[in-house]
Amino acid sequence: MASLPMSPQVFSILSALIEQRAGLHYAPEDRELLQDKVSSRAEEAGFDSLLDYYYYLRYDPAGSEALDALVDSLLVHETYFFREALPLSVLAEDVLAPAVHAGRRPRVWCAACSTGEEPLTLAMMLADRGVLSGVELVASDLSTRALERARAGEHNLRSMRALPPGVEGRWLEVHDGRPRVKQELVDAVDWRRVNLVDAAMVAALGTFDAILCRNVLIYFQDETALRVVESLTRALVPGGNLLVGTSESLMRFGTALSCEERRGAFFYTREGA
Repeated sequence: MASLPMSPQVFSILSALIEQRAGLHYAPEDRELLQDKVSSRAEEAGFDSLLDYYYYLRYDPAGSEALDALVDSLLVHETYFFREALPLSVLAEDVLAPAVHAGRRPRVWCAACSTGEEPLTLAMMLADRGVLSGVELVASDLSTRALERARAGEHNLRSMRALPPGVEGRWLEVHDGRPRVKQELVDAVDWRRVNLVDAAMVAALGTFDAILCRNVLIYFQDETALRVVESLTRALVPGGNLLVGTSESLMRFGTALSCEERRGAFFYTREGA
């Protein structure tokens, strides 16, 4: 089925609306991609004009909820268990486990967790070290659909492609071709819906000893990414650690974080410990 026409002007205002709401950036060369994705949502809502659909999203009382649903459909949910596992392992072994053994209860936030494979991987690592109950794990995403799947502990077989030996059978089982995580791990995570570009929503979570925000900033323009990093930095306790994806770097932003390498993993630390 052909997409609805999207002029450069309509692309400009629609993409700006999406970026304002969720931080997702679409460059002019992405117009055809966005056109295809938005057209199906517009037609489902009964519109045959993307300009009319924009006015609905922008000004109609029901538009805000429809905009959230549109953003949800645009989000990328590429994730799997033990993805870029080294930083998680170093965090669990060198930071979190010692804190628990010292009598503290560290807080960790997995931001933009998608369907939950990252926080559940960390939960497995902490459980293996006997300290899961001593760590407060918060995981969030903008997508309600992704969070529903995370809370159900149900995943797809592709999410198992990097599993190390000993995980299947211990922390997850495959039933009818679908992996299912042990309920104790799912229950150990506090699942929240959080929009990372909403600084007030981030602040409401409180402060954390460690924040994972990996493979997210690549979808933002630098200006948006910097605002998000500043918001995350405020959410760290002094001496707290921020971990980003291996393909991401914060050095160009000149943030209030110092970067250090720990056993091959890069940690950004808030000063003032």
